[in-house]
Amino acid sequence: MELRVLQYFLAVAREQSILRAAESLHLSQPTLSTQIKNMEEELGKQLLIRGTKGSRKITLTEEGMLLKKRAEEILELVRKTESEITLSDSIIMGDIYIGTGETDAIRLLAKAAKELQNTYPGIHYHISSGNAEFVVEQLDKGLIDFGIVFGQVDHTRYNSLKMPTKDIWGVLMRRDSALAQKETIAPEDLWDKPLIISHQRNQGKELSAWMKRDISKLNVVATYNLLFNASLLVDEGLGYAIGFDKIINITENSSLCFRPLQPNIEIEMSLVWKKYQIFTKAAEQFIKKIEEMQAASPTDRGSAAL
Repeated sequence: MELRVLQYFLAVAREQSILRAAESLHLSQPTLSTQIKNMEEELGKQLLIRGTKGSRKITLTEEGMLLKKRAEEILELVRKTESEITLSDSIIMGDIYIGTGETDAIRLLAKAAKELQNTYPGIHYHISSGNAEFVVEQLDKGLIDFGIVFGQVDHTRYNSLKMPTKDIWGVLMRRDSALAQKETIAPEDLWDKPLIISHQRNQGKELSAWMKRDISKLNVVATYNLLFNASLLVDEGLGYAIGFDKIINITENSSLCFRPLQPNIEIEMSLVWKKYQIFTKAAEQFIKKIEEMQAASPTDRGSAAL
């Protein structure tokens, strides 16, 4: 399967029309149709559902949607690789890709990027946000250089650098809610409350242990991927969201407030990258700067697992 044909397929998927895709690619319609047909024959699967005479709109089959996702990843990886290889050895510039969940620890990476900016203005940063499964998947596919993960690190697959800070669990709630009068939240405070929790599997076990209740026995009215979305549900009065501190910007004028859990739960974080990964010069400078900042930190300096 040629990269060129993958680009043709993505054009058809984007335009939802063979004719419009052919025009955007500066190809004839018969040529493009033949290329797509040959791809379907090569894969042995129908990728497109052609519209009837009344509607020429193209839709993707299930296999077509899978190919679209994979083609986008393949072409992005090719673009990233070409960019890394073609950069001059004497110039440190390029793109750094980072995947992370919602955490205040991103500030450390931001400070490192800021300190590097004066010396290496040609380095650009691309942050992708998602849950743990998203970060690990992007890392394994080579689509990001670094990821921030919570809890234990699989050192058979990744190198890591422990972050100097920890995220603290608590409850995001409306200021006019009954629990807002408390300074901390105990497990029994939430047993009869409508809860909004993260749907990450690893967090479910920790939360269940803290709550002294099986999650299935609680009144979980919603789950979330990113806490910002959960904060909107809280603001509308749907329930209490359990998540990390310092993610939602809560001011005196905000209708929301955050209360830490008691007994408290603190989650360690690590910056990870694939074992035996060959860094670009930009990525080398970035991780070097992070390590320098860790060494200078008066708090927990962390440790690199190399």
